[in-house]
Amino acid sequence: MKKITVYLLLILFFLTNCQRNQVIKTHGIAYLENRQKLIIVNKSNKNDAIVILGHPATKGMTNDSIWIYIERTNARGKFHKLGRTNLIKNNVLVLEFNKFGILDKKDFYNKDDMKKIRFAEKITENEIKKENFVYSFLSSVREKMEARKK
Repeated sequence: MKKITVYLLLILFFLTNCQRNQVIKTHGIAYLENRQKLIIVNKSNKNDAIVILGHPATKGMTNDSIWIYIERTNARGKFHKLGRTNLIKNNVLVLEFNKFGILDKKDFYNKDDMKKIRFAEKITENEIKKENFVYSFLSSVREKMEARKK
């Protein structure tokens, strides 16, 4: 009898923590892929882009005529993924305007265009200073105390 109640409590526990609907978190402009189709090269201008997409997430570093829009959607994984977030959408729209404000170039990148970048796993040792944080902190406090005595 005790085993049955324990099993029922475990089943109840798991069922109450399960969600039927997927939790989706969107960052940036929703439906960017559909909205970017409304903007036409050599016809649309900056005002059209602001009306359709809103203000850009960022502008070019050296050139204010490059506008970048971002849409990123994450969702929680299923039970077998142990709740890790999965990347569903990662869309980036790059608009480049000429000096008159007319759209010259439009590039749309999606999740499939992302490239995996591998970083080196080696750690560079610093041979000059091998002191730890506590030693350096206490040394700086000691120096400040000695400077006040003088």
